[in-house]
Amino acid sequence: MTAPEPGRGPGHRAAHFPVADPATGETFGEAPDQSPEVLDDVVGRARRAWAVWRDDPDARTACLHAAADAVEAAGDRLAPLLTREQGKPLAESRAEVARTAARLRYFARLAPRTRRIDDGRPVRSEIRWRPIGPVAAIVPWNFPLQLAAAKFAPALAAGNTVVLKPSPYTPLATRLLGDVLAAVLPEDVLTVVTGREPLGARLAAHPGIRHVTFTGSVETGRAVARAAADPLARVTLELGGNDAAVLLDDTDVERIADRLFWAAFRNCGQVCMAVKRVYAPARLHAQVVEALAHRARTAVVGPGLDEATRIGPVGNAAQLSRVERVTRRALAAGARAAAGGHRLDGPGHFFAPTILTGVPPDEPVVTGEQFGPVLPVLPYRDLDEAVDAANATGFGLGGSVWGTDLDRAAATADRLDCGTAWINHHAELSLAQPFAGAGASGVGVAGGPWGLYGNLRPFVVHRPEGDGP
Repeated sequence: MTAPEPGRGPGHRAAHFPVADPATGETFGEAPDQSPEVLDDVVGRARRAWAVWRDDPDARTACLHAAADAVEAAGDRLAPLLTREQGKPLAESRAEVARTAARLRYFARLAPRTRRIDDGRPVRSEIRWRPIGPVAAIVPWNFPLQLAAAKFAPALAAGNTVVLKPSPYTPLATRLLGDVLAAVLPEDVLTVVTGREPLGARLAAHPGIRHVTFTGSVETGRAVARAAADPLARVTLELGGNDAAVLLDDTDVERIADRLFWAAFRNCGQVCMAVKRVYAPARLHAQVVEALAHRARTAVVGPGLDEATRIGPVGNAAQLSRVERVTRRALAAGARAAAGGHRLDGPGHFFAPTILTGVPPDEPVVTGEQFGPVLPVLPYRDLDEAVDAANATGFGLGGSVWGTDLDRAAATADRLDCGTAWINHHAELSLAQPFAGAGASGVGVAGGPWGLYGNLRPFVVHRPEGDGP
């Protein structure tokens, strides 16, 4: 459900904030800017609903399956609204809706297992699992529905209730999702709250919240962790990445170019685990640059609601400014744009798909997370040099190695300091696998059974074997 809008008596219209279409830059909707009083009420209701929801696992399973069906049935309403507020091509929005339903079905089938401890003593010890209480799920604007489900599906399956806060850039599809799910979930089990800051900070610090799960920037993630520390809430933080793709000297460039390009440019490059740097052997560097630049020059860029579009706009004006800033700085430092390198004329937040070469390795477009349609390609002469550079940024979400000799590629992938390494592909995840990063890329584990157990606490029961003490 969506939280009730705040008000101050008869005739008063609640505070709202505007929502813009990144394809035009124009406001097309609005969402409630909810108050601390609304948040207190929502968390209190979630606490009361938890007392019932946690005690009936069979009912939870049935509700989550029904929720998946409801999301699929609402796809024709959810996907266009998601594209309108986020900008991604409609085909990608449809895929995001499908992934949201798939997560609900996956976690509906999972249940924690009681385990016996066998340590040789005449005592039967069992580890059981209990839900931890209301969960705060704070979600960014790049995949608002999919990342919301990645948080609320395991939390609900574990027996917790959820307060879900989307980004103020993309609140509308999430509010609609909340309404869709309210038809099949018990009241107050999942509530969507919307608002500008400091709403997220207040939610993370709320004394009624027992687990805060957040996806976003490193800086904001640190603030969330500090806020959650006061009530001693558990935290799971997925803080983005700066994934490197390392090409070996036996790489068949034309064979892998399409996969490599779209691993970097899907969702306009606004993917935490997108390829954000490419390291190519010096003898293949020019070929790699041209193969990627050709695809950048010919990719169809436009509004996401146009079925021909492959790359939509940058998600919001602030992010567009960042992408433009780091690109201009790299060009001023001596880089060359083999394709793109500039904002596109006309309305909306469009930036030309960009391939950079000759980038100094200490530029922010290499060392940071550009989170947009810009990809630097850097040459290397020694594989050790490439691996060291791939591991040097402090991020550690994902990475990939590309080559013909799969054993050699696998051995190289083992040297990457990250949570997930791919060989000859990138940014593909199974619902059943753990998703976690190293270094500045986050704290905790999402996905698979690990995501379920992250929303539970162990409860150990000891009893004597036999009939008495």
